[in-house]
Amino acid sequence: MADLNEFITVEDAAGERIDRFLADELSDRSRSFLQKLIKEQDVKVNDKPVKTSYRLVLGDLVSIHFPEPEKPDIAAEDIPLDILYEDGDIIVVNKPKQMVVHPAPGHYSGTLVNALLYHCRDNLSGINGELRPGIVHRIDMDTTGSLVVCKNDTAHQSLSAQLKEHSIHRVYEAVVHGRFKEDKGRIDSPVGRHPTERKKMSTQTKNGRAAVTHYEVLERFDEFT
Repeated sequence: MADLNEFITVEDAAGERIDRFLADELSDRSRSFLQKLIKEQDVKVNDKPVKTSYRLVLGDLVSIHFPEPEKPDIAAEDIPLDILYEDGDIIVVNKPKQMVVHPAPGHYSGTLVNALLYHCRDNLSGINGELRPGIVHRIDMDTTGSLVVCKNDTAHQSLSAQLKEHSIHRVYEAVVHGRFKEDKGRIDSPVGRHPTERKKMSTQTKNGRAAVTHYEVLERFDEFT
C-alpha cells in the first residue's frame, strides 16, 4: 500500500505556501517532487485538492498520498567506515559530514546504508525495510556523530523502545558562542519550528516538543565555551 501522512497546521505555519510547508516538514523529499504530488492531486487540504500557491489557514488538515515507490536495487559499496564499536547485535559508527544515512530519491548510492551492506553483508535488521536496513535513528547529512545500527530485529526492537521512552543517555560535545555563568546547569525549553525560518528549529514556538539538556562546562575561551 502507498503511504499516507497527515499534518494539522499550527499557528506559526498559517499563511505559508503549501509546497514550502511540505518541503520543510518532509526534509527528505525535494520541493519539486512535492509540487508534482500537489499538481497530481495527491495532496489535499481539508479533503480538497489545492494548487501549489495555496496558503495555509490555521486548523487546515493536510493529507498526502505517496504513490507506491519503485524499489531500487540498493548496492553494497566498499566505503570506509569509522567504527567505534561492534558486536553480534549492533554496530556503532561515526557518520561523517556530507554522508546521507539511508537511500532516498536523489541519493541511492554513497549512503551509510550502502557502506553497511558491504561491511555487514546480510547481518542487518529488516524492520525498517529495504531502504533502511538496521537504521533506528538518523542525523542530517551535514551533521557528524555516532549512530547505533542494529544487526537483528531483536536488537532493533529493544533500541527503538529505549528511544521512545527516553531511557538512553546521550552525550554531545559542542563549542557554544557566548559565556556560561554557571559551570553546570539544566535547560528545559520546548523546541519546535522557527516561526519564520521554517527549516530551523527554535525555542520561540508555541507548539514545541519537550526538550531537556543538562550541560557541564569543559573549557572556557574569550567569546566561546
